[in-house]
Amino acid sequence: MNIMVVRNDKLGDFITALPTFYVLKHHDPSNRLIALVAPLNRSLAEACEFIDEVIVDQSEDILGLAFRIKEARVDVSITLFSNTRVALAQWIARIPLRIAPATKIAQMFYNRRIKQRRSRVEMAEYEYNLELTKALFPEISLDFPKPLLRFEGSEEAYKNFCDAYGIRKPVVAFHPGFGGSSDANWTLSEYCELAALAEADESIDVVMTFGPDEEKLYAEAKSLLGERRIILYRSQGSVVDFAKILSHLTLFVSTSTGTYHLASAVGCETFTFFADSLFASSARWKSIGERQHHFMIPSDAAGRSAMFEKVKEALKNRL
Repeated sequence: MNIMVVRNDKLGDFITALPTFYVLKHHDPSNRLIALVAPLNRSLAEACEFIDEVIVDQSEDILGLAFRIKEARVDVSITLFSNTRVALAQWIARIPLRIAPATKIAQMFYNRRIKQRRSRVEMAEYEYNLELTKALFPEISLDFPKPLLRFEGSEEAYKNFCDAYGIRKPVVAFHPGFGGSSDANWTLSEYCELAALAEADESIDVVMTFGPDEEKLYAEAKSLLGERRIILYRSQGSVVDFAKILSHLTLFVSTSTGTYHLASAVGCETFTFFADSLFASSARWKSIGERQHHFMIPSDAAGRSAMFEKVKEALKNRL
């Protein structure tokens, strides 16, 4: 059976879909799993052994997308997050069975609509995604390994990273970037304060990481940190290249954005910051790995200050 799973949005959202691909493939290895993804997630999707084919949504017109879907000879689609364009393209492609949550106008183009009411946050996003597989295989096991992602060549990639930056100790990394659907974060100055706290521990090396489009943030951090024993690293290469490095870190500290989900998926322990609201909470957006430590940042100044002190204490205890 050719099964297309649709999650064509941001990095973190796509990672919440990976257990869905895994359980469908594990349920019956003869299933051919097709991923419809955004361009930024192409390399990650292609590196997953439980995904057989990748269709990249280039945001072309509906007919163009429908044609490429039809070429894949899809028997069943499971759309984890829908919009009208993607729904209509699947309808035009005449996929026999089209499964999706019963939300928004787009639901009219699916022929098996599942009521989930995700706004209630009765489970995490990845768990809602997994639940949709039961519409196809009621008896399916939703279990998946943790960590879910393992990549060949990660040891060599990490060695090259360490050699390039003179790293000889376990690494605690801080990622101050603010992206994806994250609704709360510390300031760069506050991240520098946390990094300086970790730097005081002589048994570890401290790294601050930046995405390829965060040159300004990198420059600001370099100015704030001065001559401290903190390594500034701008990620190079693909998402998979960065994942290989993340898989060997001792701790990854960041807001609840795509890099957090990536770190958790490859087995790295995380300290992660969420907005103090149900929609943006860890209850909804916890990742698919283990060893996650979640902190909700209040919106008021006093609550925020008190939480920052709790984070510093937790970090001291972890180190």
